[in-house]
Amino acid sequence: MVQSAFKICIAYYIISLLDPYIMSWQCLNRPIVVAPIAGLVLGDLQTGIIMGAALESIFMGISAIGGSIPADATTSSIIAVAYTILTGSNVEAGLALALPIGAVMASFANLFTPLWASLAAYWEKLAVEGSTKKFTVQVFAVSALAPLINAIVLFVAVAFGVEGLNAFLASLPSWVMAGLNAASGMMLAVGFSILTSMIWSKEVGCFFFLGYVLVKYLNLGTLPIAIIAAIIAITLFFSEKRIIDLKNSLTVEKVNNDDEEDFF
Repeated sequence: MVQSAFKICIAYYIISLLDPYIMSWQCLNRPIVVAPIAGLVLGDLQTGIIMGAALESIFMGISAIGGSIPADATTSSIIAVAYTILTGSNVEAGLALALPIGAVMASFANLFTPLWASLAAYWEKLAVEGSTKKFTVQVFAVSALAPLINAIVLFVAVAFGVEGLNAFLASLPSWVMAGLNAASGMMLAVGFSILTSMIWSKEVGCFFFLGYVLVKYLNLGTLPIAIIAAIIAITLFFSEKRIIDLKNSLTVEKVNNDDEEDFF
């Protein structure tokens, strides 16, 4: 457990430095990326890919708005994958644990927000004084320290918490585990519902019902539906492009005609 936790934490720390501090925001900290990486580090890439897709479906509609503190999708995904692989539990149990673990990790990370905010006045002073060297060193130091704190908590959670969590869940009655399995399926639906509510409009609503018919009544899999959606998207793109080009050509022709009329 300790060795696996150490490898997981190294991977998490590297990802946290790359995104967003070094490479800006490249979505490297999303569940669909970190979960397969965690699975690869722990020797079960397939489970990591499966859980990454499911966890991304849960977390893709959750975002920080105003003063709200959403669940930490990165650390919760890693812990959920580690729990599933290291204990041999089913994927549904790991998915059901992801959201509460993410909420706890997000709350812990925000405990240090006043500490980082307290340094703002000192950094402003350095900027006014023109102490660019001190300012740069301290900013890089804080950028390296912030994910390190989460990495330490992640190490403790995986190294010493996974077995205890597994023992606790094993002692629960079967109906509780059945409830967790049902809850994991509901969270997928809730994640898609949150995302759908953000992008819903009368223009895209028809495609929602089209997808429902393809899945429910025609029993098509994800790949053929994705191919059909890609064909529709490409067709609409070129259709709109032709309409825009036609409007531009008509506009240019009208301007030329107006110029000729003004000349004569």
